[in-house]
Amino acid sequence: MLQLKIVSPERIEFEGNVESVLVPGTLGQFEILVNHAPIISSLGVGEVVYTTADGKHSVAISGGFVEVQKNIVSLCVELNGND
Repeated sequence: MLQLKIVSPERIEFEGNVESVLVPGTLGQFEILVNHAPIISSLGVGEVVYTTADGKHSVAISGGFVEVQKNIVSLCVELNGND
C-alpha cells in the first residue's frame, strides 16, 4: 500500500492508504504504484485519480507538485474549480 496525502492551500484534501495514484505530470500523465522509484515532479492541469479499497476517487487540480519516497506520496496542489 501507498500512503497518500493531498494538500491544497485551503485544506488537506485526502490522507490515507491507496493502491495507486494517477497524476497529470507536466510532461504527461503517470501512475505511481507500490515501490515506485523516488521522484519529485511538477503537475499540470488535470485530475489526480487514486484507488482505495472503496474504489476510485478523483480531485481536479490546476497544478502543483508530487513527491514519492519509500511508498509515501505527497501532493501539494492548487484546486481547479469551486471545490
